[in-house]
Parts: sequence; C-alpha cells; structure tokens
Amino acid sequence: MSEKKEYVTYGSCCPGTPGAKKDITTCNFMLAPMAGNFEEIILGALKKLDTSHVWTHTDRMGTVYRGRMEDVLDAVMACFAYAYRPDVHMTLEMNLSHGCPGDHDADFVLSEEAKPANEEGLKNVHFPVDCRWELYPLGSDDYMKGIADIVNHSIDLGLYKETGHGGTILHGDVHELFDYFRWVFGQCKANFSHFAMEITMVVNAPD
Repeated sequence: MSEKKEYVTYGSCCPGTPGAKKDITTCNFMLAPMAGNFEEIILGALKKLDTSHVWTHTDRMGTVYRGRMEDVLDAVMACFAYAYRPDVHMTLEMNLSHGCPGDHDADFVLSEEAKPANEEGLKNVHFPVDCRWELYPLGSDDYMKGIADIVNHSIDLGLYKETGHGGTILHGDVHELFDYFRWVFGQCKANFSHFAMEITMVVNAPD
C-alpha cells in the first residue's frame, strides 16, 4: 500500500493581501567563506552578533531571520561584517521578502527597541563590497517603473556599476549598501503589497 502524500494548498491566500498582519520581514541567507577554517569564521561571527531582536532558525540550507526590517538587516549585516577577513574570499547570498500572501503571524520577534541591536558595534566596520541584486515586486501592473526609480537612486548614490543579465551590479562600502537596501525596503513597502529581493554580496573576489 502506497504512502499517502500530503500536498500543500494556498487556497486561502489572497493575492495583494499579506498573509501576516504584523509588519514582518523575512531573510533567508547563507554565508560562504572560501577558506579551510570556514566553520571557525562563521561560528565566530555568530558568537559576536546579537540576535535578540529577531527570530532565528538555522539548518543545512542556511539561516532565517524574521522581525522588523531594521532588525533583520542589522543582524544579517553583523553576521557578514563579523565574518569578514581581509584575505578571505567570501559570499553572502540572501533572499529578503515582505508581504507574502502565504505568510502568517508566527515565528517572529518584533522588538520595541528603537535602535537595532548591533548598530553600535558596527559603526566603525568598513570594507568594500561587490553586489548583484534583483528586485521582484508583486501585485503591481507598473512594477518596471518602480524598479527603474529604485535603481536610479543607486546611480545618484554612486553605487551603481552596470545592469547585467538578471540583475543590477553595485559596488560600495558595506554600510552604503545596507543603507541603500534599507531605503529600497521603505520604497517597496510604500508602493508594493508583496515583494522579494535576491542579493549576492562578494568580498575579496579573485581578479
């Protein structure tokens, strides 16, 4: 007798209406230092950062942070910054999303603290980062104009390098890039009911 399969269903989801009623941002990310002691680098970064303002879960596919946008980006940046080594090629792959109709009010922390937990410890951490990113607005018929406006702001900031196949290439200091993505999040929340971003950050890539 064959085992009964349990299929997923999203029948109760309504396009254009976030499933979660709370203001929850989700980030799935994976950190990859190209070094023999990669485990030491990653675990060392995790020991330094403060995740008290976000809900966290780690498995073999990476780590999930859920909470306020400011706190989620703060925690991801801290993990990336504390893992940085001047002589180690490293990548950060992350997916950020907000407003998914399939989301729900579970597995989150919404801190009432005004200042993100790692902000003070990161203020003097600086290093150059190459970045490729894609923005996927959903629930809008005029999404290409919204994307263009957001990319044009990166040109105004001096972060834009070029538009490549499937994404936009940026370069800047780690603070400049994360500040830009905070701004992007604010613009997207104001204009799109549901959106996702795919972001790859690279440091010390071989020439």
